Amino acid sequence: MLRIGLTGGIGSGKTTISSLLKEKGIPIVDADIIAREVLKEYPIIIQTIKEKFGSEFIDKNGELIRRKFGNFIFKNPLKRLEYEKIIIPYIKKEIFDQMNQYEKLGEMACVVDAPTLIEQGLNECMDFNILVWVDRETQIERVKERDKLKYEEILDRINSQMSLNEKRKMVDFIIDNTFTIEETKKQVEKLVRVIKSGV
Repeated sequence: MLRIGLTGGIGSGKTTISSLLKEKGIPIVDADIIAREVLKEYPIIIQTIKEKFGSEFIDKNGELIRRKFGNFIFKNPLKRLEYEKIIIPYIKKEIFDQMNQYEKLGEMACVVDAPTLIEQGLNECMDFNILVWVDRETQIERVKERDKLKYEEILDRINSQMSLNEKRKMVDFIIDNTFTIEETKKQVEKLVRVIKSGV
């Protein structure tokens, strides 16, 4: 089975590309969904967050107050790294478990959709990697429109990840998502042909 990494920055449109690939029958392992699921599956994560960062980030139902905690860790890079050390091992375990399940089912390819694919070294476990790229101005505008965040909060999130231009140097395939959805779809169709040919 081909293991394919898909990455991009916040607001680059990675979710759109992931959905288009799914429509073409390619299974997706979504790291963002897994990141939410592991909080429920492994209560020790919430407990550790409470102990290390304070109970103000946990609501009365024992769930993470995501935006409040996000604003906190994206302003404090060392705290973000501390949080990643807690949660990333669980996310990686689930990613590999899901990939192995798809392989057992006889799928010819599987895409791992992960915003920090490269930062976490997951790109090295893939057969090839794809970057969804947009220019910085487009990225900022899309996040502003979608998440209704303040400009400073947007920059904190963008700057917490490796820049898209740096990521360009570390992937095998780039989808330029700056333009219309029609142009993006053409690029995805080309990519699907490459995947289905077995590279």
